[in-house]
Amino acid sequence: MITKPQFKSNDYKNGLYLVATPIGNLKDISFRSLEVLEKSDYILCEDTRVSKNLLDKYKIKSKLISNHKFNEKKNTLQIVEYLKSGKLISLISDAGTPSISDPGLVLVNECIKNNLNIFSIPGPSAVTTAVAASGFSDKFLFYGFLPEKKNQIENELRKLSNFNCSLVFFSSSKKINKIIPGFKKYFAGRKIVFCREISKLYEEYIRRNIDELETFKNELKGELTIVISEKKEENTSQKLSESDINLIKKMINKLSTKEITDLISSNKNISKKVIYNFCLKLKNEN
Repeated sequence: MITKPQFKSNDYKNGLYLVATPIGNLKDISFRSLEVLEKSDYILCEDTRVSKNLLDKYKIKSKLISNHKFNEKKNTLQIVEYLKSGKLISLISDAGTPSISDPGLVLVNECIKNNLNIFSIPGPSAVTTAVAASGFSDKFLFYGFLPEKKNQIENELRKLSNFNCSLVFFSSSKKINKIIPGFKKYFAGRKIVFCREISKLYEEYIRRNIDELETFKNELKGELTIVISEKKEENTSQKLSESDINLIKKMINKLSTKEITDLISSNKNISKKVIYNFCLKLKNEN
């Protein structure tokens, strides 16, 4: 049995509390989160049925208000009025940190406009949990859910492929096969890990080389957190050969530095920076 620490009535100021909730295992919640939820006049829930599993486990009886992407804007004005009257209100999502690829951003911005207190209670995050287990660079960019249309997906992946860091996505299991061709097209040479059921009984990390990646024949259950590794450093030469030097000397007065750099690097595995600097040196000598 878990014993929650007792809090004093003045421990928490009135305002909006963004409370992170477990992404799977209901034990992954802090004492402070439980205190705030217990003290809340209202708890805004993405799905009250899901949230009740957590709240019932810890015997929290605060009033619940359904707050999801379809009614978030409609709810906002009433919630702001509650906050102005001195209420303490918590916002939770079905799992993880609210307003991160989940409802909450609309309300947070409205509270900022009205100079209302906003407090974020840290806790579970599928993003950092997946990156930690990936084995990839800890410098990462979190994207979230990709668009629905194929051309929009391709456009986003093309832009993201220019970042040399780990990339994190969310995806439903039903949509993943629609995204995989784009991963193969724009992230060749990288590695990927599909994280599913994080912190639950059937927790699984599916690790692949993207070049060998195939669509899933059997549908995976639940939402996936996907991490793609950073770009693989190209093994480029840092030294020009005699033939390269002679070729550059012949072209130096006929082509621009950029044109020479692009031409030489397209045919040889040589660093563009080395070629470019040598061209500048020749031009300065002339």
